[in-house]
Amino acid sequence: MEMQAIEISEPGGPEVLKMTRRPVPVTGPGEILIRVEAFGINRPDALQRRGKYSVPKGVSDIPGLEVSGNIIEGDLACPDNTFRLRQGDAVCALLQGGGYAEYCVVPVSQCLPVPKGFDFVHAAALPETFFTVWSNVFDRGALGLGPAGPNEALLVHGGSSGIGTVAIQLAKHFGHRVMTTAGTDEKCAFCLKLGADRAVNYRDEDFVDAAMEWTAGRGVDVILDMVGGSYLARELSCVADDGRIVIIALQGGAEANIPLSDILRRRITVTGSTLRPRPPAFKGAIAASLHAQVWPLLEAGLVSPVIDVLRPASEITEAHGIMEAGSHMGKIVLHW
Repeated sequence: MEMQAIEISEPGGPEVLKMTRRPVPVTGPGEILIRVEAFGINRPDALQRRGKYSVPKGVSDIPGLEVSGNIIEGDLACPDNTFRLRQGDAVCALLQGGGYAEYCVVPVSQCLPVPKGFDFVHAAALPETFFTVWSNVFDRGALGLGPAGPNEALLVHGGSSGIGTVAIQLAKHFGHRVMTTAGTDEKCAFCLKLGADRAVNYRDEDFVDAAMEWTAGRGVDVILDMVGGSYLARELSCVADDGRIVIIALQGGAEANIPLSDILRRRITVTGSTLRPRPPAFKGAIAASLHAQVWPLLEAGLVSPVIDVLRPASEITEAHGIMEAGSHMGKIVLHW
């Protein structure tokens, strides 16, 4: 049995993404087969397309890290089926790869039931951003567990991105203050409408000065950094004592020259992570936390994914072009 899929014909720009036909993947122990209805596009997909993000060993070369659809078959009797999913159930899933296809295989531990009231398009916009934000802002960054307690200050770079929109909403819901950066006044206004307390156009204003003014000289407690590079030294200048800087992407460069004495003297934590290579058990633990603490918020309409671009799968080249242009606000989702 064959399926439609989108492959990377060679490293390069959006034009190297080609529609092709592949065999439908076969499930193994602890895995399920999903008939994909919709899938999200993320920055790592573009890095993989350019040949700058290696595919983990044994993972499909087809890009795509998040999907929604129906369970066709699989090892549903395994103990990792935390949510007691059954054949035919509507699910969304976080993948290591293979999402740009009509069918995909994924460990059942990385699947969540589609929230009540959600269609497949909105469900496809959930996994990558919500897993990433929960793991990095709340688990690794420990927002709410620092000296300021339940009213900590979070700085989110790229607040209008898919991850940024989720970080703003969740942090605000749990009672924290949020400052964000963005590249245009329009994007800053968008972040404020989502709930951010302060939005800085980084082309016109220095975020370090803005953060220190906003916190009355104290500094922010947690920084979600998608930039890296020279931003890290600047972040050390505006993070509070006992603050946490969590790096999740390196759009501004992979190297930084930083004053280590600041980290020692002010007890600052600099950390980071990537989800893709982590084992299913680790992602399953995040899924359990999301289901318990975030899924009720989604179902009640208290937080929601922000979708800016919705296209058919046949327009994958155009969709990647939109992502690289950086003009979108929120998620880009494609459907079959």
